[in-house]
Amino acid sequence: MTEYSAAAEKKSPRPEVPVQLIVFRLGNEEYGIRIEQVKEVTVTPEIARMPKTPRFVKGIANLRGDIIAIIDLEERFRLRRADQPLPLQTFTLAIEARDYTIGILVREVPQPISIPASSIEQAPDFIQDINIHDKYIEGIARVDNRIIIVLDMLKLLTPGEIMQLRPKATSSATAERK
Repeated sequence: MTEYSAAAEKKSPRPEVPVQLIVFRLGNEEYGIRIEQVKEVTVTPEIARMPKTPRFVKGIANLRGDIIAIIDLEERFRLRRADQPLPLQTFTLAIEARDYTIGILVREVPQPISIPASSIEQAPDFIQDINIHDKYIEGIARVDNRIIIVLDMLKLLTPGEIMQLRPKATSSATAERK
């Protein structure tokens, strides 16, 4: 390979594969989730409170026949006071992992955007939650004058929290009472 052909190869960059995000607001900031982590977006169904769950777990809901836990990330990230009410209508992003599906509560209709992967910078270590072992902030995206915090929803919950949210198998005693 000559010097000329090596230089020409560097000048013609390969087209960058875009990253598709679902963007929503939490508090005053914009957050994004890779579209492949989102199963669906819907108006939040009726939520039933569950005892002995963390405060950020609003309860469970029936989403197209599946019972899923509904998570309030504003409360989880302490972006809103616990006593501050939610709006009358909220939206839920159904996030599907291998072992569970959860619903993320958002105030406004989430918007899809497509951005170049190079616009997502690695998040500094100091902005990660020290209580979570895996880093759930994938990076910070700069889009025009916007800053979007990109979350990896599959790393957001701790293993203990995931165990709390999984549906329990029906015990034989419960089955006998029915």
